[in-house]
Amino acid sequence: MNHKQLGNSGLSLPPIMFGGNVFGWTADEPTSFRLLDHMIAAGLTAIDTADMYSSWVPGHQGGESETVIGNYLAQRGGRDKLIIATKVGMMTGADGKKLSKPTIEAAVVASLKRLRTDVIDLYQAHADEAETPLEETLTAFAGLIEQGKVRAIGASNYTAPRLRDALATSARLGLPRYESLQPHYNLLERPAYEAELEPLCVAENLGVINYFALAAGFLTGKYRNEADFAASPRGEGVKKYLDPKGRRVLAALDDIAASHRANPAQVAVAWLIARPSITAPIASATSTTQLDDLIRAATLRLTPADIATLDRASADH
Repeated sequence: MNHKQLGNSGLSLPPIMFGGNVFGWTADEPTSFRLLDHMIAAGLTAIDTADMYSSWVPGHQGGESETVIGNYLAQRGGRDKLIIATKVGMMTGADGKKLSKPTIEAAVVASLKRLRTDVIDLYQAHADEAETPLEETLTAFAGLIEQGKVRAIGASNYTAPRLRDALATSARLGLPRYESLQPHYNLLERPAYEAELEPLCVAENLGVINYFALAAGFLTGKYRNEADFAASPRGEGVKKYLDPKGRRVLAALDDIAASHRANPAQVAVAWLIARPSITAPIASATSTTQLDDLIRAATLRLTPADIATLDRASADH
């Protein structure tokens, strides 16, 4: 598979980054192991996770996804074949902060232990925290890089002004900078990224690994009417997309998928892969059948006409 460089990090990513939020949640450990075997064999060798996955599940504490990945590495080996990205910044530390120096230093030790690795390839600030100065957060990350615990750092869910401030702070203080951004971006969620974040990322040569590539499943085409929403536990979360714009996008996906002997999910991910500013969209699967869709999407080449059709269908009117 073709790889792209992630900003100036020195990391090289395949066309799709696997979303590890499902590990230990909707995919139990045996299923997760099968998914990992299958994706690595296919060349999808980058995983995104976080220290808080899956703390939203009753009885979970956070760290379940990292633990599954660590258990896999302990059984299968092959750490050198994987790019592992994880995040800090959603869980409150002992000092009541989420991106303070003490919180980050404690969190990275816990993540490394769960992942059973000596180094995290990409360590990301999961969400901005205005209460903690950027100088403190970036200095803490710099220390982790210097200690060899982290290779590169990235930001997730930052606004363009705050990301710009973070880059300026790194330049002013001579600190490592965020080399990537993880924004919410897909065919149905375009303006927030394209208006300000995308130009900034292109100008600064930042890698982009966007999440919710399939709009929480809506872009698979399985939600077409009220009955579909009622039949799925995730239905209520994507109901908002079944509006005129959502229907236009589904119709365009159906037409293009038919011309490529593909399906809507594969086309939706291929549209993201084709966008020059995107390094690798993040997408997940809970079965090898779903994973095969991602593998197909990674090699699906849309025509300029296909992309123009999807651009028009997904534009806000």
